[in-house]
This record gives sequence, C-alpha cells and structure tokens, in this order.
Amino acid sequence: MTDHAHTGFPQPPAPEAKAPPRTNLLYSEKFRAIIYQVVLIGVVIGVGFFLVSNTLTNLAERGINSGYDFLDVRAGFDIGEAMIEYTNDDTYGRALLVGILNTIKVAFVGIVLASIVGVIMGIARLSSNWLVAKFASFYVEVMRNIPLLLQLFFWYGVIIATLPRPRDSWTLLPGVFLSNRGLKYPVMAEDPIWIWVLVAMAAGAVGAYLFARWATKRQEETGVRPPVFWPALGIIVGAGAAMWLIGGAPTAINAPELRGFNFRGGATISPEFLALLLGLVIYTGAFIAEIVRSGIQAVNYGQTEAAKAVGLNPNHTLRLVVLPQALRVIIPPVTSQYLNLTKNSSLAIAIGYPDLVAVGNTALNQSGQAIEIISIFMIVYLSLSLLTSVFMNWYNGRIALTER
Repeated sequence: MTDHAHTGFPQPPAPEAKAPPRTNLLYSEKFRAIIYQVVLIGVVIGVGFFLVSNTLTNLAERGINSGYDFLDVRAGFDIGEAMIEYTNDDTYGRALLVGILNTIKVAFVGIVLASIVGVIMGIARLSSNWLVAKFASFYVEVMRNIPLLLQLFFWYGVIIATLPRPRDSWTLLPGVFLSNRGLKYPVMAEDPIWIWVLVAMAAGAVGAYLFARWATKRQEETGVRPPVFWPALGIIVGAGAAMWLIGGAPTAINAPELRGFNFRGGATISPEFLALLLGLVIYTGAFIAEIVRSGIQAVNYGQTEAAKAVGLNPNHTLRLVVLPQALRVIIPPVTSQYLNLTKNSSLAIAIGYPDLVAVGNTALNQSGQAIEIISIFMIVYLSLSLLTSVFMNWYNGRIALTER
C-alpha cells in the first residue's frame, strides 16, 4: 500500500492520457518539400516526353528514319588510329567504339601528365630560387591566356614541320624512332599470356593495397611504419613475373623496321596524338599549377614551423606535412580541371586525331542520324565526367580530416 492509503484520505482520480495533437500535413515542411520534388520531377518528365514525341513526329513527317539501328550498318570509312582492330567493313557501332576508346586514352594519359606538370610548376612558383619561380610564373601566365585551339595548331605545326622524314628519323633509343610519322617503338610480340600477366598484376595491385592497409594499422599500433613502396612494387611485379614464367617466358619482340618510305612493325604514337597530348597537358597543367600554389599557401605557416622544430628537412616538410593538408583545398578545383581536359579533348578534330567527335562527325555525314549521334556524344561525355567526379569525391572523402 502507498503512503496515501495509510492516511485514509480518498485518492484523486488519475489524469487521463491526452492524445497527441494531430498536425496538418499541409503545414509540415518535410511533406511540402516532398510534394515540391514530386511536382518538379513530373514537370521534367512531361517536358521531356513532349520534346521527344514532338521530335519523333516531325522526323516521321519528313521521312527521316530515327533510332539506333544504323549502328549495325557497315561504316565504309577508315580510321587512322585505333586501340582495337578496325577495318572499313566494320559497323558504325564499332567505329564509334574506336572513337570512344581514343577519347578515353587521351583523357587518361592527359590527366596523369597534367597533374605531374601542375604539381611541379605549382611548387616551383613558391621556390626561393628567383629564376625557377619566375620561369614557373611565366609558364602559368602565358599558357593560361593562349586559347587551347591555337596551342593545338602550334604543336601540330611544330611536330609536322620540324621532325624529319622516316628515312632521316631520330633514333632516341635502340629500336625507338621519332619522325613526322610519329613515335615508333618496339612491343612484345602477340601472345595470349600477356593478358594473364595483366590480370596477375591487377591481382598484385590488390595485394599491394591490402599490404599498405596493414602497414598503416601497424603504424597506429606501434608508432613505426614498415616500408611500403618497394614491397608493394615487388608484389605487383612479382605477380606478373610469376605468370610470365608459368606461360613459358616468351621474349619475342615486334620491333619497327624501315621499309620503303615508312616503318613497319612495332607500335606507333601518331603526330596527332602527340600534338593533342602536348596541348592538353601544357594548357591544363598551367591551371592546376595555380591551384596547387594556392592550396599550399592556404596551409598555415605554423605547420611548416612545427615541422622544422621537430627536425624535418624542407622536402619531408613539403611531402609529409604541407601537401597532405593542401590536398583538401586542391582536390575540388582540380576535379573541375580534369573534367575540362576530358571535354577539351573534343578539339582533336581540328588536328585530325580520330576521337569520338571526329569519328562521330564522319558517321553523321554518311548516315544522317544527327540526333542519335549527338545523343551518343552527350551520354559518353556525361558518363566520363560523372565517373571522374565520383572517383575524385571518393578520394576527397578519404583524405578529409576526421575529428575526434
């Protein structure tokens, strides 16, 4: 019994639980936000449906065939440079695939080289050496202010006008020749084992990544980080070498040889690709250099002083203290430059490099399927841009500082 029961006084009735007041959904901010989004999506879908149906109707009235069936039709034109086998008897679809692969190749190589040039020049702008700093500043200010198309014309003209004919080509290394027909170099002869070597090296790269993760965990536990670079490189190369030995260790080489007016055999980097790559790398590298410079200067100078106080030399200070913190500022604008480089590669048509736009324009002129080919352009460039953004955003999240 409770204390109130001992007193003998009557107990007051227990208060009834009141139901929570009902809220009107129209006054709910979350509900209204959902409604607005649903309405907006509906409007976008409706406008898109109207545009598509109206376009199809107009095309049908004018007797113009629509659809992507033309991709299975014989193309009938040659492509000067292809990463996969292609002849003029192949279809438009395969021709466009060649153009897509060529675009991906120049974009990937260009991004890697432009990053290297940008980092070197960005650091050089902050050098205490007057000549180095002024040279980097001159490079940045000049190359950023010359249109990319003019730079492509310049580099293409320089390569074609200054390089010798194949018979007088420059021998850079044994078996490596440079002429106005491009850079010729030896490659390993075709063998099925090379595909498996690449697969083994990819598996080795996964193993190297896991080893680096283990080294980081070991450092957190003991304060001592085991060597990572050389063991990781050994894992990757060792996996490829083991597969090469298992496959019989083939050593046949396909080397270029001068026959008549040109070389036969080996692999070729065309003058068009060289000119396009030079233009994209030098132009984009100038913008990346400014981003790197500003990112480094955004790091508080106290970090540099603290690094000096614990005995780090300038190289270690830059590599271990300044650049890791500067990356948080550098990555977002550099991502935009990577996207610009990928889209600017479409200017390759001006110097004859067979990228997606160049091949697509030829297919468009022959087939007349303008809307379909333009839509392929849009889808490809949008996909490349989104993939680049996703990767860079993932990397930006990995290097972000986590608060404790």
